Amino acid sequence: MYLENKSNLEIEMSQASAQGHQARNSLRSPESATGNFGELRLLQGISDRRETQKLQQSAVLPSGQCVIHTENFVPVRQEDGHSFSVVNILRGKTNSANLTERSPLLRFSQDDSITYMTLHDPGFVGGVEPWDSSSLDLERRYRLGSEVTSLSLSRSSSSDKSDPLDNLNLSFRLTSSMKCCLKVSKIATIFTIVVLCSLFFSMYPDRDNPWRMLAVSSTEPFSLNLTNFRDNALLKLQVGGPFTGGTIDLNNQEYILIQVEQTEQPGQRRRRTQQVLHNWTIPVHSERSEQTLLTKTFEMLSSDPIVITVQAFLQDNEVVPLSMTHQSLYVSVETQVAIAGIILAGVYVLIIFEIVHRTLAAMLGSLAALAALAIIGDRPSLVTVVEWIDYETLALLFGMMVLVAIFSETGFFDYCAVKAYQLSRGRVWPMIIILCLIAAILSAFLDNVTTMMLFTPVTIRLCEVLNLDPRHVLIAEVIFTNIGGAATAVGDPPNVIIVSNQNLRREGIDFASFTGYMFLGICLVLFTSFPILWMLYWNKKLYNKESIEIVELKHEILVWRQTAQRINPASREETAVKCLLMQKVLNLESLLRKMMKTFQRQISQEDKNWEQNIQELQKKHRITDKVLLVKCVSVLGVVIFVFFLNSFIPSIHLDLGWIAILGALWLLVLADIQDFEIILHRVEWATLLFFAGLFVLMEALAQLQLIDYIGEQTAQLIKAVPEDQRLAIAIILVMWVSALASSLIDNIPFTATMIPVLINLSQDADVNLPVKPLIFALAMGACLGGNGTLIGASANVVCAGIAEQHGYGFSFMEFFKLGFPMMIMTCMIAMCYLLATHIGLGWNM
Repeated sequence: MYLENKSNLEIEMSQASAQGHQARNSLRSPESATGNFGELRLLQGISDRRETQKLQQSAVLPSGQCVIHTENFVPVRQEDGHSFSVVNILRGKTNSANLTERSPLLRFSQDDSITYMTLHDPGFVGGVEPWDSSSLDLERRYRLGSEVTSLSLSRSSSSDKSDPLDNLNLSFRLTSSMKCCLKVSKIATIFTIVVLCSLFFSMYPDRDNPWRMLAVSSTEPFSLNLTNFRDNALLKLQVGGPFTGGTIDLNNQEYILIQVEQTEQPGQRRRRTQQVLHNWTIPVHSERSEQTLLTKTFEMLSSDPIVITVQAFLQDNEVVPLSMTHQSLYVSVETQVAIAGIILAGVYVLIIFEIVHRTLAAMLGSLAALAALAIIGDRPSLVTVVEWIDYETLALLFGMMVLVAIFSETGFFDYCAVKAYQLSRGRVWPMIIILCLIAAILSAFLDNVTTMMLFTPVTIRLCEVLNLDPRHVLIAEVIFTNIGGAATAVGDPPNVIIVSNQNLRREGIDFASFTGYMFLGICLVLFTSFPILWMLYWNKKLYNKESIEIVELKHEILVWRQTAQRINPASREETAVKCLLMQKVLNLESLLRKMMKTFQRQISQEDKNWEQNIQELQKKHRITDKVLLVKCVSVLGVVIFVFFLNSFIPSIHLDLGWIAILGALWLLVLADIQDFEIILHRVEWATLLFFAGLFVLMEALAQLQLIDYIGEQTAQLIKAVPEDQRLAIAIILVMWVSALASSLIDNIPFTATMIPVLINLSQDADVNLPVKPLIFALAMGACLGGNGTLIGASANVVCAGIAEQHGYGFSFMEFFKLGFPMMIMTCMIAMCYLLATHIGLGWNM
């Protein structure tokens, strides 16, 4: 079956009956059939590979049906009374009466014959069943059949797995009934948990305690009495004002002192009066301009009244405006941390074992965390949950996705792939090293997400040219991107948070000193990582097991199927087109099966004819639109340049998200995009939704005291170490806690939480530790720990999403097998660098 453009669109049809020519006269001509498709243009994939053969004229079909011909399809007469059947799947000599709606779309018989598809056209005589019901029947059968035909597509890019058609009975030794029971059990369990979380979330109201506006000074404190407090509850205070982070100098700096006092009267529980007093000291910003919201939780004794006193210690008689609210929590801190740990573990189980898509896993985890907050009495409002989402990151991702989608139309990625192949002289490992090194260098000055969005399409095209498995190369690139991002103060978000902290700047950690120290350590980590990567890839087959023709055919099948899935059969013509596209998939499936039978697995580990191949590739992969390329390069160059200037010039009042959005708008105008739907189809909406769910999940876990608990426990462990070994143990502990935590949770809130903990620890007279080694250990661990898991860094998720859109997605475990050992080895090298410089050389001042 082949379809051409609208002028010469051909559909090979055959219909015969007992009357012969009389039945044919009742059919429309091929020209009239093509009129229903209008401006439809379909690819000519199968027509370029082989010529189709006409159906046997002896086939007898009822009037009102036409058969789209494919090679080796056997037409079978349908039973009377079924005037329309969109898709019939039969084995060689199977009766059509045995078909049900659960019949698979594609079935192979022993004589290699597969079945055919019938299309309905109301112009044919004998149509009885209305078109609406037939459209629903088509959609139902199409969906049912996708579960079989997708077997040859879901893992077609894997080089470590055998052919899915041959591996169907080897992947799981389970009967169909057991698989069905497991699937039903999975759905029932997840649905039950979702319903319970929804019920718990709806049973409790939002926290409705209003904000209290107050003004304090050195001479006028503020006092508040709280009554009706529950037993064994926690008091959560939120205070907003012109605050600054870190610790304070009580002699030289202005601050606010908040005292929470409760006195328990004698009664049944206690024979004497007991009093609890909590002090919370907050430093005040000198400019009084920036408003910061701070939160702290206090443990109370009983339901007796609580007195909250707010007093300002200022150098003059100025008045400081503040806002304050309070909330009663009904669960202890340890219980909250346990709940947060269970939710986080559940999300990782869903992602690791691929029970659901990672986007849905993040959404389910967010719902569970919000339900937990509602149960403990701290349910956030919808406005608060929306504010938890980091829209700057989402805007950056969306803008860069649009830029890359338009950029890909120029053929630039194919051109870069051929140039990289020429530079490596046909050798795989030099090419991988070059790609990883360039990615690491770029990520030191650009955002890691931007680097991977530019590199992923180039890498995929290069691997397709060389018949390599793109997954292994992409994982290596994203690992080195995360490593390179740690080299400078602008390469990774944790580094930006560190150099932006005013208290750390007073300690001597500015842009230049931080970049100089981290650059030396990351260079050591970077160049020692290449031998480690080579060792990890020692037993990995980088080449595809199939020939390049088979790999391209599998990818072509995937593209045709995705195209069919995106068509909404709202009209008769759209339904017919969807049916034709699925017929195209069936044709290619038949061709793929024949090629797999005759294929001999002969793989050349090094391309001996690389010079000749380069000439052929240069003819095939050229710049397709030079004018659009100039526009794309100009806009992208400006965007990247402003990215770089934004880190050094404070007068540019644009965040990275705004820069990416504006760049996308510029390019959309210059490129004169008419069909906007094509661009939107290439945007990774699932990735954007995953990040939104992940932001809500991490903030909810922070509200459950998980991150604060990790920081407090780390500080307590450091204090318990003897003084002569305290610095070395503190560096090791902060380094590995940061690395492991950053591989499991978002490193941005973790870094923001750990900075004041480490500053307080360094200024504690009983601990006596310098702050620089602790901060550098935090930066090393937070940046390098992102390589531990697939969701440990934003660049990992973005790379996986783009690869999945191109048909080369990799799972959590596939990334974990390579990323986690690299994280362990790189963290060990970084730890040795930290110990050598701070313990051995004494670089602590």
